Amino acid sequence: MFEVRLVNRKYAQAILTTLRDKNTSQIEFRKGLVRLGRILGLEIIEDLECETIEVETPLGARVHGCRIKDLDNVIIITVLRAAWPLTEGLIKILYTARQGVVVARRVEEKGMKAGSFEIEVSYVKTPRITSRDIVVISDVMVATASTLVNVLEKLRERGAAKKYYVASVITTPYAISRLKKYAEESGVDLKLYAIAVDPEVNEKGYIVPGLGDAGDRAFGS
Repeated sequence: MFEVRLVNRKYAQAILTTLRDKNTSQIEFRKGLVRLGRILGLEIIEDLECETIEVETPLGARVHGCRIKDLDNVIIITVLRAAWPLTEGLIKILYTARQGVVVARRVEEKGMKAGSFEIEVSYVKTPRITSRDIVVISDVMVATASTLVNVLEKLRERGAAKKYYVASVITTPYAISRLKKYAEESGVDLKLYAIAVDPEVNEKGYIVPGLGDAGDRAFGS
Protein backbone atom coordinates (compact mmCIF):
# COMPACT_ATOMS: atom_id res chain seq x y z
CA MET A 1 0.00 0.00 0.00
CA PHE A 2 1.25 3.48 -0.87
CA GLU A 3 -0.14 6.84 0.16
CA VAL A 4 0.95 10.48 -0.05
CA ARG A 5 -0.10 12.91 2.66
CA LEU A 6 0.50 16.63 2.17
CA VAL A 7 0.78 18.84 5.23
CA ASN A 8 -1.12 22.01 4.40
CA ARG A 9 -1.03 23.67 7.82
CA LYS A 10 -0.49 27.44 7.54
CA TYR A 11 2.46 27.30 9.94
CA ALA A 12 4.18 24.60 7.86
CA GLN A 13 3.64 26.56 4.64
CA ALA A 14 5.01 29.73 6.24
CA ILE A 15 8.17 27.88 7.32
CA LEU A 16 8.52 26.40 3.84
CA THR A 17 8.35 29.89 2.33
CA THR A 18 11.23 30.97 4.57
CA LEU A 19 13.25 27.91 3.54
CA ARG A 20 12.69 28.65 -0.14
CA ASP A 21 14.00 32.21 0.22
CA LYS A 22 17.60 32.41 -1.04
CA ASN A 23 18.29 35.13 1.57
CA THR A 24 17.48 32.88 4.54
CA SER A 25 20.61 32.38 6.68
CA GLN A 26 22.23 29.02 7.36
CA ILE A 27 21.11 29.07 10.99
CA GLU A 28 17.52 30.01 10.15
CA PHE A 29 17.44 27.34 7.46
CA ARG A 30 18.44 24.66 9.98
CA LYS A 31 15.91 25.95 12.52
CA GLY A 32 13.19 25.81 9.88
CA LEU A 33 13.97 22.16 9.14
CA VAL A 34 13.78 21.37 12.87
CA ARG A 35 10.36 23.03 13.08
CA LEU A 36 9.08 21.11 10.08
CA GLY A 37 10.41 17.89 11.62
CA ARG A 38 8.20 18.49 14.65
CA ILE A 39 5.17 19.11 12.46
CA LEU A 40 5.83 15.96 10.41
CA GLY A 41 6.24 13.97 13.62
CA LEU A 42 2.83 15.14 14.84
CA GLU A 43 1.28 14.20 11.49
CA ILE A 44 2.80 10.71 11.59
CA ILE A 45 1.60 10.15 15.16
CA GLU A 46 -1.95 10.88 14.02
CA ASP A 47 -1.70 7.80 11.80
CA LEU A 48 -0.66 5.48 14.64
CA GLU A 49 -3.21 3.45 16.56
CA CYS A 50 -4.55 4.74 19.87
CA GLU A 51 -5.23 2.17 22.57
CA THR A 52 -7.76 3.07 25.28
CA ILE A 53 -6.38 2.76 28.80
CA GLU A 54 -7.62 3.71 32.26
CA VAL A 55 -5.61 5.88 34.65
CA GLU A 56 -6.19 7.30 38.12
CA THR A 57 -5.77 11.04 38.65
CA PRO A 58 -4.24 12.59 41.82
CA LEU A 59 -7.81 13.24 43.01
CA GLY A 60 -8.63 9.54 42.95
CA ALA A 61 -10.80 9.74 39.85
CA ARG A 62 -10.46 7.09 37.17
CA VAL A 63 -10.58 8.22 33.54
CA HIS A 64 -10.10 6.65 30.16
CA GLY A 65 -7.40 7.99 27.86
CA CYS A 66 -5.14 7.13 24.93
CA ARG A 67 -1.87 5.27 24.70
CA ILE A 68 -0.17 5.32 21.30
CA LYS A 69 0.54 1.63 20.77
CA ASP A 70 3.50 1.76 18.41
CA LEU A 71 5.29 4.77 19.87
CA ASP A 72 7.86 2.50 21.56
CA ASN A 73 8.48 0.62 18.30
CA VAL A 74 9.54 3.60 16.15
CA ILE A 75 12.91 3.64 14.39
CA ILE A 76 14.02 6.89 12.73
CA ILE A 77 16.51 6.50 9.89
CA THR A 78 18.35 9.68 8.88
CA VAL A 79 19.64 10.01 5.32
CA LEU A 80 22.86 11.99 5.79
CA ARG A 81 23.61 14.83 5.78
CA ALA A 82 20.79 17.26 5.02
CA ALA A 83 18.21 15.42 7.13
CA TRP A 84 19.91 15.87 10.54
CA PRO A 85 17.86 18.97 11.48
CA LEU A 86 14.66 17.33 10.23
CA THR A 87 15.40 14.34 12.47
CA GLU A 88 16.06 16.68 15.39
CA GLY A 89 12.48 17.86 15.06
CA LEU A 90 11.07 14.37 14.58
CA ILE A 91 12.76 13.10 17.73
CA LYS A 92 11.12 15.87 19.78
CA ILE A 93 7.79 14.20 19.01
CA LEU A 94 8.76 10.55 18.48
CA TYR A 95 10.84 10.78 21.65
CA THR A 96 11.24 7.05 22.36
CA ALA A 97 12.51 6.24 18.87
CA ARG A 98 15.65 4.26 18.23
CA GLN A 99 17.83 5.77 15.54
CA GLY A 100 19.90 4.73 12.57
CA VAL A 101 21.73 6.42 9.71
CA VAL A 102 22.32 5.80 6.04
CA VAL A 103 25.04 7.60 4.10
CA ALA A 104 24.01 7.79 0.45
CA ARG A 105 24.99 10.03 -2.42
CA ARG A 106 23.99 10.55 -6.00
CA VAL A 107 26.83 9.76 -8.38
CA GLU A 108 26.45 13.08 -10.18
CA GLU A 109 29.65 12.73 -12.18
CA LYS A 110 27.94 9.99 -14.22
CA GLY A 111 24.95 12.21 -14.92
CA MET A 112 21.23 11.47 -14.85
CA LYS A 113 20.04 8.50 -16.90
CA ALA A 114 16.41 7.59 -17.54
CA GLY A 115 15.26 10.26 -15.10
CA SER A 116 17.45 9.24 -12.15
CA PHE A 117 20.99 9.09 -10.80
CA GLU A 118 23.03 6.07 -9.83
CA ILE A 119 23.11 5.91 -6.03
CA GLU A 120 26.11 4.97 -3.91
CA VAL A 121 25.30 3.79 -0.37
CA SER A 122 28.54 3.84 1.61
CA TYR A 123 27.37 3.28 5.19
CA VAL A 124 24.33 1.78 6.92
CA LYS A 125 23.96 1.59 10.70
CA THR A 126 20.54 0.71 12.10
CA PRO A 127 18.97 -0.95 15.12
CA ARG A 128 17.51 -4.41 14.61
CA ILE A 129 14.32 -4.14 12.58
CA THR A 130 11.41 -6.49 13.34
CA SER A 131 7.85 -6.98 12.11
CA ARG A 132 6.62 -4.93 15.10
CA ASP A 133 8.56 -1.82 14.12
CA ILE A 134 7.53 1.44 12.48
CA VAL A 135 10.37 2.84 10.37
CA VAL A 136 10.43 6.58 9.69
CA ILE A 137 12.92 7.69 7.02
CA SER A 138 14.01 11.32 7.36
CA ASP A 139 14.93 12.75 3.93
CA VAL A 140 14.52 16.46 3.19
CA MET A 141 14.19 16.32 -0.61
CA VAL A 142 12.71 13.40 -2.53
CA ALA A 143 13.40 14.44 -6.12
CA THR A 144 13.54 11.23 -8.16
CA ALA A 145 13.20 8.70 -5.28
CA SER A 146 16.41 6.97 -6.43
CA THR A 147 18.07 7.46 -3.04
CA LEU A 148 14.93 6.52 -1.15
CA VAL A 149 14.37 3.27 -3.05
CA ASN A 150 17.99 2.28 -2.39
CA VAL A 151 17.63 3.15 1.30
CA LEU A 152 14.43 1.10 1.56
CA GLU A 153 16.16 -1.88 -0.03
CA LYS A 154 19.09 -1.65 2.40
CA LEU A 155 16.72 -1.40 5.37
CA ARG A 156 14.61 -4.33 4.25
CA GLU A 157 17.77 -6.47 4.05
CA ARG A 158 18.00 -5.94 7.83
CA GLY A 159 14.42 -6.95 8.54
CA ALA A 160 10.88 -6.24 7.38
CA ALA A 161 9.08 -3.55 9.38
CA LYS A 162 5.31 -3.34 9.88
CA LYS A 163 5.10 0.10 8.25
CA TYR A 164 7.39 2.59 6.57
CA TYR A 165 6.96 6.35 6.66
CA VAL A 166 8.95 8.99 4.80
CA ALA A 167 9.20 12.44 6.41
CA SER A 168 10.18 14.97 3.75
CA VAL A 169 9.84 18.65 2.97
CA ILE A 170 9.46 18.59 -0.82
CA THR A 171 8.85 15.83 -3.34
CA THR A 172 7.82 15.63 -7.01
CA PRO A 173 5.19 13.82 -9.09
CA TYR A 174 7.96 11.70 -10.64
CA ALA A 175 9.22 10.56 -7.23
CA ILE A 176 5.69 9.79 -6.11
CA SER A 177 5.08 7.60 -9.15
CA ARG A 178 8.33 5.67 -8.54
CA LEU A 179 7.55 5.13 -4.87
CA LYS A 180 4.03 3.97 -5.71
CA LYS A 181 5.45 1.44 -8.18
CA TYR A 182 8.05 0.29 -5.63
CA ALA A 183 5.44 -0.19 -2.90
CA GLU A 184 3.16 -2.16 -5.22
CA GLU A 185 5.95 -4.42 -6.47
CA SER A 186 7.54 -5.02 -3.06
CA GLY A 187 4.33 -5.20 -1.03
CA VAL A 188 5.52 -2.73 1.61
CA ASP A 189 3.16 -0.46 3.53
CA LEU A 190 4.63 2.95 2.67
CA LYS A 191 3.38 6.48 3.37
CA LEU A 192 5.08 9.65 2.20
CA TYR A 193 4.54 12.83 4.21
CA ALA A 194 5.59 16.10 2.56
CA ILE A 195 5.02 19.81 2.95
CA ALA A 196 4.88 20.41 -0.82
CA VAL A 197 4.96 18.70 -4.22
CA ASP A 198 7.00 20.72 -6.72
CA PRO A 199 6.49 20.20 -10.45
CA GLU A 200 9.87 19.27 -11.87
CA VAL A 201 13.47 18.11 -11.53
CA ASN A 202 16.12 19.90 -13.58
CA GLU A 203 19.02 18.31 -15.49
CA LYS A 204 21.21 18.47 -12.37
CA GLY A 205 18.67 16.57 -10.32
CA TYR A 206 17.45 19.54 -8.27
CA ILE A 207 13.78 20.06 -7.49
CA VAL A 208 12.37 23.24 -9.06
CA PRO A 209 11.43 25.63 -7.50
CA GLY A 210 12.71 23.63 -4.51
CA LEU A 211 15.14 24.76 -1.81
CA GLY A 212 18.47 24.50 -3.62
CA ASP A 213 21.05 22.17 -2.04
CA ALA A 214 19.53 21.54 1.41
CA GLY A 215 22.75 20.09 2.80
CA ASP A 216 24.84 23.06 1.76
CA ARG A 217 22.24 25.54 2.97
CA ALA A 218 21.99 23.83 6.37
CA PHE A 219 25.67 23.09 6.99
CA GLY A 220 27.72 25.06 4.44
CA SER A 221 29.25 23.92 1.19
